[in-house]
Amino acid sequence: MQLSMHEPDADAKPVAPAGREAEKPPDAAECPHSPDEQFALPARPRGWQRRTLVALSLSVVVLFVLATPAGLLNKADMVGYAICHRIPSHSLLVGERPLPLCARCTGTYLGAMLALGTFLIARRRATELPPLPVLLTLVSFSVLMAIDGLNSYINLFPGRQGLYEPHNTLRLLTGTLNGLMMGSILYPVATGTFWRLSDRPPVRVLRGFRELGGLVLLALGVVGLASTGLRIILYPVALISSAGIVVVLTIVITVMVLVLSRRENTAKSWPDLIPALLVGLASSLALIGIVDVMRYALTGVLSGLPGLPS
Repeated sequence: MQLSMHEPDADAKPVAPAGREAEKPPDAAECPHSPDEQFALPARPRGWQRRTLVALSLSVVVLFVLATPAGLLNKADMVGYAICHRIPSHSLLVGERPLPLCARCTGTYLGAMLALGTFLIARRRATELPPLPVLLTLVSFSVLMAIDGLNSYINLFPGRQGLYEPHNTLRLLTGTLNGLMMGSILYPVATGTFWRLSDRPPVRVLRGFRELGGLVLLALGVVGLASTGLRIILYPVALISSAGIVVVLTIVITVMVLVLSRRENTAKSWPDLIPALLVGLASSLALIGIVDVMRYALTGVLSGLPGLPS
């Protein structure tokens, strides 16, 4: 049966007007994301928003530098004051000058910086935690520090005696081992959040006990140097340990910023991370400053805690 000239052909393809090509329907293979996925992708901040964010963050950093006492060691003291009790008898002395952190906190952040620095050189894009046996060994380092801390706390009170006599070298050692644990967990979490995932197979931050043993040997060397009390170690140990507080806080806050803004796994290079890292740094310094002010308002002292032996 022939079609009427007014009856449309169901199989006929639409004809484009003269001078124009017919539009092709989008090919599913050409679309990198489904409509739902495309809708879920966050918009990249505009140029002026990024510049404003960077400017505000830099302003906070400059304000912290100007508001804290002059001198690198004094600024390091203010960083340590925010997180450490700074009891003089629990702190290492270099000459007559106590370090910005107590022996245990000094070790913790020296160990964390040692681990983070080692992984940045040797395992730059590692995104996987160590194997379970190695991870459990790292956790046991933190348990050792907790036991030593509890023993030390008991000995603070007159008439009470712990399992053994506390010693600053032991505090430094257990703190450093705890710092290795902190860095070994924080590094793969950070890299797994910062960088755009690639087709390369995942890399563990520590592959086995041999690598852990090498890291522990480096840590023992750091403990040995920090325990000497030589004047030459004052600035390196004081600045690296206090910088460790800022670095750890900055990494944690940067991870939170990227996750909350749904910008995780998007950076291709370090410049892509600058805005988020600056927000993390500024937030860390602002938090440290707020805690410093609150602690001094409550205690009125810059070292130790009222009511506890010094």
